[in-house]
Parts: sequence; C-alpha cells; structure tokens
Amino acid sequence: MSGGAAGIPKPLPSSGPKSLREMPHPLATSSSEEMGPALTPSPDLLLPRSVADKDLSLPNGTPVDTSSPASSSSLLNRLQLDDDLDGEAKDLFVTVDDPKKHVCTMETYITYRVTTKTTRAEFDLPEYSVRRRYQDFDWLRNKLEESQPTHLIPPLPEKFVVKGVVDRFSEEFVETRRKALDKFLKRITDHPVLSFNEHFNVFLTAKDLNAYKKQGMALLSKMGESVKYVTGGYKLRSRPLEFAAIGEYLDTFSLKLGTIDRIAQRIIKEQLEYLVELREYGPIYSTWGGLEVELSEPLEGVSACIGNCCTALEELSEDMTDDFLPVLREYMLYSESMKNVLKKRDQVQAEYEAKLEAVALKKEDRPKVPTDVEKCQDRVECFNADLKADMERWQNNKRQDFRQLLMGMADKNIQYYEKCLTAWESIIPLLQDKTETK
Repeated sequence: MSGGAAGIPKPLPSSGPKSLREMPHPLATSSSEEMGPALTPSPDLLLPRSVADKDLSLPNGTPVDTSSPASSSSLLNRLQLDDDLDGEAKDLFVTVDDPKKHVCTMETYITYRVTTKTTRAEFDLPEYSVRRRYQDFDWLRNKLEESQPTHLIPPLPEKFVVKGVVDRFSEEFVETRRKALDKFLKRITDHPVLSFNEHFNVFLTAKDLNAYKKQGMALLSKMGESVKYVTGGYKLRSRPLEFAAIGEYLDTFSLKLGTIDRIAQRIIKEQLEYLVELREYGPIYSTWGGLEVELSEPLEGVSACIGNCCTALEELSEDMTDDFLPVLREYMLYSESMKNVLKKRDQVQAEYEAKLEAVALKKEDRPKVPTDVEKCQDRVECFNADLKADMERWQNNKRQDFRQLLMGMADKNIQYYEKCLTAWESIIPLLQDKTETK
C-alpha cells in the first residue's frame, strides 16, 4: 500500500500541562461534562461535506470504506491529514513505503523507502529519498533515547509481531511492519523537539547511514558510561504525587489494553475456527441440491449465502488483525516507554535529593548551594516540564487514535452484519417462489 495522503504527518495541539485528573482513561465512558475540557472537540471535527467525502484511513494507513451514506466511518473525517489542528503550517513530511527484499550471501533482509519533503533550513535539500532497514530504525530510536532522555520516544514495532511467526518476508508481515515504521517516523515528525534532533536529520538524509553509525560509536560509548555514572547509586524516597498518579494510570492503562488484546486474539481465533466450519457447511447444501431437483435452486441459494457470509467474516477477522491489534500493541509499548521516562526522572530526582542532603550535613556554612546541586535541580525541573508536555501530547494523540480506531471497528462490524443480512434476505424470494408454485 502506498503512502499517499496518509503519509502527511499531523502535529497535535498543546495547551500546556494538565493535572492527571483531567486525563480520562481512553476506554472509560462518561458524560461530556465529566470529561471536562480535555475532550472538547477540535474545530476540525466539523468539516464541510466536500472534506467528508475524501478517502479516509485508519491510524495505521488502512483505507476505510465510506460508500454507505449512513456508515459510521464518515465521522472519521475529523482527522484529515490535509488540515492542521492548530493552524500552523507544517514544514516536514515523512513517509515509509516500497518495501524490497534483499538477498545477500550472509543474510536476507527487507528495506523500506523513506521519503522526506521539507522546507526547514536544517535540511540542504527540499526532498530526500533513502532506503532503511529495521535495524536502522532501531538505531534511530536508541540515539533519540540517549540524546533526549527527558522526552517520550515513540515505540518501534516488536522484532517479531506475533510469537511463532518466523516468516519475516511474507507480504502480510512486511506490510504490517511498514505501517508501524511509518507511524513511528510520523510520531517523531509531529514532536516539536524530536523532529529537530540531529540524528533524525541524519536518518532521513544520509545515503550511507552505516558510515555515520561507525563514526559515532566512540562518542556513544562515552555518553553511555557517563549516563550510568549519573543515574546509578541513588534511591528515590518518594515519587511526587503528580508523577505517582501518572505511573498508576499507566499501569492500569497497560492492564486494560493487555486484557483487550488477549480477548481480541481469542475472538479472532474462534472466528477462524468458525470459518473452517462454514466452509465445510455451505457446500453440503450444494451437493444436496444435486439430488433434489425441486429444491435445487433454494439449496444452491443457501450454499451461496453461506459462502458470502464466509467472505464477510474473513474480511472482519482480517480487519481486526491488521488494524485493531497493531494499535493496541503500539500503545502497550508506548506505556512501557513512558514508564521508562518516569524511571529516569526518578533517578535524577534521587540524585538531587542525595546531593542536597550531603550539603545539608556539612558543618561549614555555605553562602549558596553548590553549582553541581543547582545543575541537578535544573535537570529535575527539565525532566518534569518535558515529561508533562509529552504526557499531554500523548493523551491528545491517544484520544484521537482510539476514537478513530473504535469508530472504524464499529463501521466494519456494521458492514459485516449488513452483508450477512443481505445474503440471507436474498434466498427468501427463492423459498417463496417454491411455496407459491406448490
């Protein structure tokens, strides 16, 4: 599937840090008054019909059929990528597409085309096109974590999305990964800090990324050692209430998504087992019709009806596998990423408390707090501010993604039952004709 319009990133609005009480659980149900301003519809929720008629897609890029006037998916137009939520002009667009298989003597791997269009002064050219493999995306994420420790780094898709799946080169697996990698880069592109990171610039523009990787190995090892020295050996007394609440929220959120993911997988498994039975069930009516001349037409109709229901159920299962589950897993990984940032914040605060206590225990009077303690305090404040801002951005992003995802899921289920209803209604005239003939 090509990048197309889905390749244009969309920055999210930010109105400053909010308290955790204003951050509703994405799966909770409450009135608009209870939800407060956090769920106030953005201006782009009310779009003209000309915009609503555009082709739409789910968060991972899969097109949504909106041919039915009453289809719930028509509401998905609130996230049109051609419009900007806060009215600011976008200046960086990144897409991932065109996966290709490379067979070498030592290994076989997949590369993806990463296309960048920009008007930023940090880039020498307005457009770039490079090829990257999974380990390059992994390198980028590690570099972002090292150079931007106070920020939430978007998660990468797992190396193997489903346990037991070893065919990394199947069309389905490659497409699922492409969508996830595309979303990963769009998350970074939307971020006001990460999108300006020099490693991100190199990832998007360098023809030979391996040369840059080797060049930065020595510096990387030194930075890693310094980080270990700074964050090790300190124990946090207690996490501030605001961040403790965030940690509890993330634990609950991860638990809820994990439960939904397990149940959804069981549902898909049962649907596939049901499909096997239906595929054996339908043809029986067809063979029976060959023995009953007078009943052959309605029996063939029942067989065809069951076949149509099979097709509809297969499409529904594929939609859940390709569209629903990947978003759940992305946000489960997102929660773990946020927890890691919280732990880093705790380590910096623990270091600050330890140094402050050491100064207080010293007998001699000091006219001011030592410079290293002040620097440590600055780092704590920086962590707090960045984490709050990223948490709000994540919440805004999450609300949009889950509304769109659940709306798409509802629409797909409506389409499934409509197809089954149409199939069964189609055989009623055949049965009525036989009754009137008799």
